[in-house]
Amino acid sequence: MNTNRISKQTVRVAGSQSDDDQIHGLQLFSVLAALMITLLLEALDQTIVGTALPRIVDHFRGFDRYTWVTTAYLLASITMIPIIGKLSDQFGRKGFMIAGVTLFMVGSLFSGLSMTMNQLIVSRSVQGLGAGMGIALVFTLLGDIFPPAKQARWQGIFAGVYGLSNLVGPVIGGWLTDHGPLLGTLVTESMRWRWVFLINIPLSVLTLTMLLIYLPPNLSSQHHRGNSLLKSWREFRRIDFLGTILVSLATIALLVGLTWGGSGIYPWDSVQIICVFGASALSYLSLFVVERFASEPILPPSLFRNRVFIVDTTLALLVGMVLMPVVIYLPLYLQGVLGKTATESGLAITPLTISLVIGSASTGFALAKMGRYRVITIAGAALTAIGIFPMTQLTTVIPLLELGGFMVVLGIGLGVFFGMLTVVAQNSLPNKDKGVGTGIVTYSRSLGQILGLAVVGMVTNSNVGGVTAGRLQLSNFITSVVSLQHGFSVVFVFGVILFLTSLFLKDSPLAKSWSESESH
Repeated sequence: MNTNRISKQTVRVAGSQSDDDQIHGLQLFSVLAALMITLLLEALDQTIVGTALPRIVDHFRGFDRYTWVTTAYLLASITMIPIIGKLSDQFGRKGFMIAGVTLFMVGSLFSGLSMTMNQLIVSRSVQGLGAGMGIALVFTLLGDIFPPAKQARWQGIFAGVYGLSNLVGPVIGGWLTDHGPLLGTLVTESMRWRWVFLINIPLSVLTLTMLLIYLPPNLSSQHHRGNSLLKSWREFRRIDFLGTILVSLATIALLVGLTWGGSGIYPWDSVQIICVFGASALSYLSLFVVERFASEPILPPSLFRNRVFIVDTTLALLVGMVLMPVVIYLPLYLQGVLGKTATESGLAITPLTISLVIGSASTGFALAKMGRYRVITIAGAALTAIGIFPMTQLTTVIPLLELGGFMVVLGIGLGVFFGMLTVVAQNSLPNKDKGVGTGIVTYSRSLGQILGLAVVGMVTNSNVGGVTAGRLQLSNFITSVVSLQHGFSVVFVFGVILFLTSLFLKDSPLAKSWSESESH
């Protein structure tokens, strides 16, 4: 990041009443750096634990709770995203941002110090609550600092960081688990995995310090409503508590059902899964009814009358459904079918990692220059579908260079959406709904990741027969290839739907100022 370049920018505070409210120079640099570190750590922790889990469950003898170390984090973080987005619209961002970083840091500390499997799961839940708050607010704060036309390039860079964090998490987690430094009796040879969590502490302290010092309390327009105790009490009474409970219940029930079915704990047609899916559906239906009468709804019904926002949110869901199955099943193909080691498979998906970051950053600059997004969106969706199709034809022998070419096309296509979805949402909504709108888009993408993984996992497992993921035998290579072909065929269908959906996105010039954004 070029400090001199940033220092030359002068940014008017979103929604402020005076042009005297500005952040620039060191203050602007520090805020952007803090937001980027926050996003890096909290996105990284979605995947970094995966490669450390075998060592963790072996240490705690907790294989029966294997998946819950990851599930607890995802449940907590995804549930918080839409809630905090709305609350930040009511009360401002700074307090929630600082609270989120603090919770994430505390959760990381107690995860690293855990002495039992249950302690670790609870600590991961706390970590997830903080991560959900941070992930919901990082992109919203960028929208507070820059109007859509200027923020596009920054959104692209930050989205690239988010995508990169998800992809490199397993590699970093494996390295820390194998090579993390020893530390007295706390971190011994068998407990190097603690660094997967403890590494977050110093970076979180740095981030928290920069936010406390440099993040203005009046960055969003909510500050200018007044901050008297009477007005604060009135706003508190307007909080949509019933909507908050319903969206939490709906999300948790849906994710628990997908986790149970995807991991094989219960069959998809079992009473347990039918009941939790039914509870989720009932909660969502009740939520849509309740929100029509709430004074400050968690999910404002007006958002779902906005065609651009609806299409953008659907695109976010589909992008998640494409990305996560590719990230999970490509390494399985490389290791289980092509016989590569974990390190070799990590290196083999480098083209996907790099191209995703390049696609995301390039999209940001293209949006900033063109001022429109529909053509870019359609091109990204087309590249995504084209990049996935060859993976439906995978065989037991394929040159890595050829496979890398497919991944480059796919990565650039997906990168387009990482750099664009939030900008489109914020450009299509009034400033008062910026937080909740950004939160819903982020929520949809996260939900899509789990939904896509569950659907592809169901198809793959139903075709793999007696072969279990991670234990593919030489005699079953053909079977595993066929099952993976079926799995990637489902991902290709998601990609085609993504392309068709992109055709319905209405183009609109990116606002060059907050007043112009408010008029959209």
